[in-house]
Amino acid sequence: MKLDWNDINDIAISLFEKFPDTDPQWIGFPDLHKKILELSDFEGDPNKSNEKILEAIQALWIEEYK
Repeated sequence: MKLDWNDINDIAISLFEKFPDTDPQWIGFPDLHKKILELSDFEGDPNKSNEKILEAIQALWIEEYK
């Protein structure tokens, strides 16, 4: 399944699976953006993200991490 910025839940799960030792509570948005772009299934336009999207992804990733 190919991921885009609207797939926030799937992105959060993929981040948790790829970076299981990373505590997402302490990651900054630039690093979060970079990690999302590293996901093999992610095909979104890097320029189409914004703070609201990154914040939502981070919140869901924190839930997965706990």
